[in-house]
Amino acid sequence: MVSSEAAPFAKTGGLSDVLGALPSALRKAGHDVHVLLPRFASAKTFPMRRIWGELRVPLGPREYVCGVFQSEQDPAFLFLDYPEFYDRKGLYNDVHGDYWDNHLRFGLLSRAALEVVRKIFPARILHCHDWQSGLVPVYLNQMAGDPTFAGIKTILTIHNLGYPGIFGRHVMGELGLPNALFGPSGVEFYGNVSFLKAGLRYAGTLTTVSRKYAEEIKTPEYGFGLDGLLRYRSNDLHGILNGIDYTRWNPETDSLIPANYSASDLTGKQICKQALQQEFGLTVSGTPLIGIVSRFTGQKGSDLIAAIGDRLFSSDVNLVALGSGEPQYEAMFTSLAARFPGRVAVRIGFDEALAHRIEAGSDMFLMPSRYEPCGLNQIYSLRYGTVPIVRATGGLDDTVDQTNGFKFHDYHPDALLGCLQQALAAFGDCGRWKGLMLAGMARDFSWDASAQEYSQLYERLLNPTGR
Repeated sequence: MVSSEAAPFAKTGGLSDVLGALPSALRKAGHDVHVLLPRFASAKTFPMRRIWGELRVPLGPREYVCGVFQSEQDPAFLFLDYPEFYDRKGLYNDVHGDYWDNHLRFGLLSRAALEVVRKIFPARILHCHDWQSGLVPVYLNQMAGDPTFAGIKTILTIHNLGYPGIFGRHVMGELGLPNALFGPSGVEFYGNVSFLKAGLRYAGTLTTVSRKYAEEIKTPEYGFGLDGLLRYRSNDLHGILNGIDYTRWNPETDSLIPANYSASDLTGKQICKQALQQEFGLTVSGTPLIGIVSRFTGQKGSDLIAAIGDRLFSSDVNLVALGSGEPQYEAMFTSLAARFPGRVAVRIGFDEALAHRIEAGSDMFLMPSRYEPCGLNQIYSLRYGTVPIVRATGGLDDTVDQTNGFKFHDYHPDALLGCLQQALAAFGDCGRWKGLMLAGMARDFSWDASAQEYSQLYERLLNPTGR
């Protein structure tokens, strides 16, 4: 596998959680899996040893001399060491914006993956994740005459089509890409180079992180200009729902919450709610408490929340929100907290332990996303008996139904408000609400099921005739 992120070594979003858990589940299913990551500054805090001193990686007109490290706590993780590119505070950007040389940083990662296969780990499948490794299949295609790479299969998993990895045409030479590839049937995307389009064009198989999202991205509404290519490759596109790590997200064993609880004894959940209300200065009461842990962006539905704030908080409901993102939405949440003291509380930033406390202490969890490839927080919420309220898109639609939560379809403030009002009405019916909680807690979204689907896909790739 080739990725820019994997928990706990490097993280900005859900991609990291997937790569932190899926390899272990695949190993448990019998696969020999290694993951190649950049050796970012964040990864250097973890114990690892150098296993290759000088990995020479040709890229365009240059040859880069890299090191390769291996994690001591999990030997499946390999790290490409090139400090000039990766030893920075941010993974992709700093306060001034995206790093100017991201095309080289992740072009090098993609090209180095082939040298790792040649020298260190002779893989039969190269499984790439998102735009940062989108050039792997292109470089492999250029190696068609090299017996080292004969028969290697490629998979590209789309975690979020909204990040296509776009750079100017001038990067072609620096990346060692022949000009013949710059066209609609190659890596060109509206006059630029797209790493993600390159992967979608040249990978043998495509996957994405939920069944619904696999259908949505073939439409103009969700396709970000790539829907035509995805429709063309429809037979090669598979939706496999992400799992979650129940060793980290389980109210029965979670050490980050004030009290543990289970479906058979929900007493601890009430303790968690009271503690969360106290922590944020909310009135300790039976008022329904909505939780949000999210990026504050338009994709996540922050604009819908802004449009209904005054109407929603005229009802008997409280809100705790944790996140950061676009300044206008950070200001919106801060303004709500100022206008409704004791009812709305917001923490700007991210805090892993607080995210667990919000999942455990809230009655409801709100995810009104414009689009959501898979979503993880609604799955965490189900396990914690926190009833999700979601928009019916992507993985949210695949995981939430009328037995365990509430969802709306139209991306409109009134649709969100109506759905919330339905949930608040149901909250007043103790028997019905407990039924929703227990139905969610009973669902199994562990990585084992997802790993089994990937296993079946791998077997079909390596043995297409079924013999």
